[in-house]
Amino acid sequence: MSKTNAFNTPKGWIEVICGPMFSGKSEELLRRLNRLQYADVDYLVFKPKIDTRTKKTVKSRDGRKIQAITITSSKGILQYLNKLNKEIPVIGIDEAQFLDEDLGDVCESLANSGHIVYVAGLDLDFRGEPFKPMLKPLAYAEVITKLTAICTECGAAGTRTQRIIDGKPASYRSPLIKVGNVESYTARCRFHHEVPDKPKS
Repeated sequence: MSKTNAFNTPKGWIEVICGPMFSGKSEELLRRLNRLQYADVDYLVFKPKIDTRTKKTVKSRDGRKIQAITITSSKGILQYLNKLNKEIPVIGIDEAQFLDEDLGDVCESLANSGHIVYVAGLDLDFRGEPFKPMLKPLAYAEVITKLTAICTECGAAGTRTQRIIDGKPASYRSPLIKVGNVESYTARCRFHHEVPDKPKS
């Protein structure tokens, strides 16, 4: 029998898992969701349709995966849940930076309705600037876990995502969204992250 209150509280909350690419965000999301299985807690995982690297799954780099529901907008989560005939205590959202700026309000609505919401995504884009869809979830969250990767230049904590085009750092004027993997991105520390043509602040 599914437990509806394994967390021993009727209240909802938001947890954000953020950091650059290759920092283990999806792996951490899966870890948190997998442990719910031992308590028979129901959950659903959503991911943006634009992320075509894995179809209808969230997959970590160590090979673990969970089935996911693809959505084209943040409000698609609410629309999907409204069609269900059962209560889902926990909602996971992966690659959240690819969603729209309604994400924060959707997460807040879910938490206010008693859901536990896990949001995993990049906090900074390849330019080193905040991903706008992540701003409100970060502000509303009760718990924030900021992960780091390893800078491929010096081995320090990698906190930035470096986009590479033809072997060189991508220009600031490059498109903001470009779905890719190790062929297009690497992790860098603050001092080795390069963004040619970036306006001076």
